[in-house]
Amino acid sequence: MKILVVGHLCLDVIHPFEGPEIVSYGGIYYAVGALAALLGPSDRVVPVFGLNVNDYPQLIEHLQRFPNVDVSGIYTFDTPSNRVTLDYHGPAARTERSLNIAAPIPFERIRKHLGVDGILVNMISGFDITLDTLDQIRMAVREDRVPIHFDYHSLTLGVDPDNIRFRRPLAEWRRWGFMLDTLQLNEEEIGGLTGDGMAEQQTAGHLLTLNVKGVLVTRGPRGVTLYTNAHKHLVRQDFPGEEIGADGEPTGCGDVFGAAFHIHFLKTSDLAASAAFANRTAAAKALLRGTDQLMALSEQRLPGERKDL
Repeated sequence: MKILVVGHLCLDVIHPFEGPEIVSYGGIYYAVGALAALLGPSDRVVPVFGLNVNDYPQLIEHLQRFPNVDVSGIYTFDTPSNRVTLDYHGPAARTERSLNIAAPIPFERIRKHLGVDGILVNMISGFDITLDTLDQIRMAVREDRVPIHFDYHSLTLGVDPDNIRFRRPLAEWRRWGFMLDTLQLNEEEIGGLTGDGMAEQQTAGHLLTLNVKGVLVTRGPRGVTLYTNAHKHLVRQDFPGEEIGADGEPTGCGDVFGAAFHIHFLKTSDLAASAAFANRTAAAKALLRGTDQLMALSEQRLPGERKDL
């Protein structure tokens, strides 16, 4: 299996609600690390993103812990790499500051890597790709029916003059969601997506009319909701959260959820089973700090035979 991952890398500084400061790679690295840990040595994870030329050697060395990651899609630029500061005021409440947001990833960087079994697009910064680039990806793989999982993530956030991210509606939310296999948002993201007070179930129902198979709404420690369309009727399935205790570290759990869901769905085409697996895997991530421990996710079991790295 070969999976393309598109989204910005971040250099994170995390101030947890409890515990010491964490400095680590972040952003799309969570999805890349989770995919690499969950898949086998003969599989390939192909991330496409850029970073500052001076940060490149250390990152490549860091990724060597994942021998099934193909680094040929990682490129360099002269401007600073993305930097994000996360200050937690509670177990999940946080202030996020984004500095040096990179330019959108060009389609030409992505096009050469589209011969894959699945595509995961995670809008880490909200400026990872343009809408035109997403359209080009969709059209390029449409004939081969390559499944695309899309996480709206920071596409629902603006940036104020102090670099603080804030929730705001997304004018073209329908076009972003069109013709994608599965969509992911947390409950705050879907709640503010349209800007017109539309209830969550209504928004999910509208998204499902865009040729989408499933809409996933993550709820942190309270689990996840899967919305599907059965004979023109909206179906809701709730998966309760896993018990992890009070000292869980939530950063990256949504990114790991999306990666785990996408792998399971590619293997099974079962939306509900994939949501349940992703829910368990995201809970396992909450027991890990930063990205250095992501290899521990290999303990999560996928359908069929899988050999640990």
